[in-house]
Amino acid sequence: MVMASRRRPCRLTPETDTAPLPATARELFDALPPLPGLRTEVIDGRLIVSPVGTPEHARIAMLIYRALLPLVVQRGWDGFAGNVDVCIDGPRTPVEPDFVLAPPDCRRWGDRELLSSGLLMVAEVISPSSAEDDRVKKPPMYAAGGVPVMLLVDPIATPPTVTVLSDAKEGEYQTVTRVAMGSTVHIPDPIGFDLDTAVFSQR
Repeated sequence: MVMASRRRPCRLTPETDTAPLPATARELFDALPPLPGLRTEVIDGRLIVSPVGTPEHARIAMLIYRALLPLVVQRGWDGFAGNVDVCIDGPRTPVEPDFVLAPPDCRRWGDRELLSSGLLMVAEVISPSSAEDDRVKKPPMYAAGGVPVMLLVDPIATPPTVTVLSDAKEGEYQTVTRVAMGSTVHIPDPIGFDLDTAVFSQR
């Protein structure tokens, strides 16, 4: 089911006296042309345009996908390692997780944004430039948007860790399970999967 955006795209430069300029970060996001090689998100009211991650960053996102692939195939789900926009239900703010797990009939906001309330899980791979947003800002956004499970892979922590957040209530995840990278961590329903995080440290 596709839900049409209630906002019409704004122009960055008005062609007439009546053409509105973007008034919010969301409107500015909608007005931007495609920006290949850049990630564009709205976090805490800020429009953030950043380069795509390093090869190491992308590698971890693909390893998440590879680890979950048997489950994806068995249950007929869709898995996306980056390059998929998610619209947070409620404020309609756009974010781009490093990995998204969704049913094939996940509802959308417009043509390309998956609605957060229809997702099964999101994952973020923490990098130095995104550490505060991924660790602090995004978990309550995903929880408030109805995402059942969030996975945080943190290769820059000392020691590196993997965290599973679940049981979202009132904009916060109530259950947080953190393990040292290399251990096995359980990803609860609706996933129901034991993830061997040693895959993230292997070459």
